[in-house]
Amino acid sequence: MVEIPLKGRSWHLTIPEGIYDRLHAHLFPGDHDEHGAVIAAGMARTSDGRIRLLARSLFLARDGVDYVPGKRGYRMLRADFIRERVLECRDEKLVYLAIHNHGGSTSVGFSGDDFRSHERGYPALLDLTGGMPVGALVFADQAVAGDVWLPDQSRVEISDASIIGRRRRIIAPAPPTIPHVADAGYDRQVRLFGDAGQHILANAKVGIIGVGGVGSLLAQYLAHLGVGHFILIDPDRIEVTNLPRVVGATRWDARTFLVRSPWPEWMRRFAASTATPKVRIASRVIRAANRSAIVEALQADVLQPEVAAKLLDCDYLFLAADTMRARLLMNAIVHQYLVPGVQVGSKVVHNKTTGQLTGVHTIVRPITPECGCLWCNQLINRAKLQEEAQTERERNAQRYVDEQQVASPSVITLNAVGAAQAANDFLFYMTGLTNGDASTAYMRFDPRARHVSLDSPRRSFDCTECGNGSKGRLARGDLGNRLPMFHADA
Repeated sequence: MVEIPLKGRSWHLTIPEGIYDRLHAHLFPGDHDEHGAVIAAGMARTSDGRIRLLARSLFLARDGVDYVPGKRGYRMLRADFIRERVLECRDEKLVYLAIHNHGGSTSVGFSGDDFRSHERGYPALLDLTGGMPVGALVFADQAVAGDVWLPDQSRVEISDASIIGRRRRIIAPAPPTIPHVADAGYDRQVRLFGDAGQHILANAKVGIIGVGGVGSLLAQYLAHLGVGHFILIDPDRIEVTNLPRVVGATRWDARTFLVRSPWPEWMRRFAASTATPKVRIASRVIRAANRSAIVEALQADVLQPEVAAKLLDCDYLFLAADTMRARLLMNAIVHQYLVPGVQVGSKVVHNKTTGQLTGVHTIVRPITPECGCLWCNQLINRAKLQEEAQTERERNAQRYVDEQQVASPSVITLNAVGAAQAANDFLFYMTGLTNGDASTAYMRFDPRARHVSLDSPRRSFDCTECGNGSKGRLARGDLGNRLPMFHADA
């Protein structure tokens, strides 16, 4: 039997843009006829009890071969096509969703013949699935309705479908009613994306991993946009050297009156141990800009299972902590739970011998389920992963020279370039205003040359992270591979 409690408050479908575009072209080729397909979907339960179906694979039914004239209705999927797909879903622990289309544009629903077909066939399909639900979707040009049968033969409807890719689109059985935004403070930005866009932002849930130089700027920007729910994760407390680049940090937060000489060493250590956590500073900044925002501030390592679990039902993730283990986890969540995100960071490089400045750049890397993962693009270093997995004592024992780790240069203006671009990408993605053919490339900003370069990400379909192979984690949700979560010094 399936291990996820299925009595959620509502059911939702998430479809990667590539799958949706292929499906839409198949269902609506311009002939105004009915066509069929099947989606195999993973499943995940959110923190508030909702169930998310995660579209993993699409099987298009060939007209006249797999999708034929019906015995009681207009068209039907052939029994052998259904059986093959259902057994694949059983073996892969995926949800079987049969698909057809109706006419119309923004509203759709099942016909009486459709429901009678489900009642005749779905109890038998449930006997084959090994405890996984089965269901049906009916699409109009810009709408979808769903009827899902649970193992006990109870039924639930699908509330809506999110199409994720270059931009997010929401389709439902009927157009939603958008309440008017009463806060006049958002007037100028509402003129860009409307009341509907502001409503989307107010209901958005974002995760920010690392709220130092880049992450604190992201928190500020998103709060001013009116984002309604934040998950902030960072284990560190503010330090004196952080003050020039962490938004909202004060000298009191860093205990500057105690951490400098001539105070004894024990007093300086005490001051550092009582300095304000970075997540608390970011929370303060968010609430100053948006008093109605929900802020969950976690002073913890994101690799801890109970902490990482907070990110699984976010609408968007921002990775502003540049460790390989954080990249590893972020990469896994994006693909296993279909949560898009971005990695943001700045780097200043010096020649270790001469001290000469050799490179300055800011990076913004979108990470989405269909555009190639960080493994495929060689952005997760196995040697550094192994080093980060060691305890501090083990790392010290393996040093070839007796020196502490040298802090990297960091400047707030460099961080601001990446944070602003990432926040803009999020804004236009969530409100659906990103161009349909927008680039998905990584962006590198070189301020010394005043140059922006693009690097198109690569994707391997054999990849166990973003590929569609039987051993991959893509869109499997809670029934997929374990996420790479562990304690910092485990």
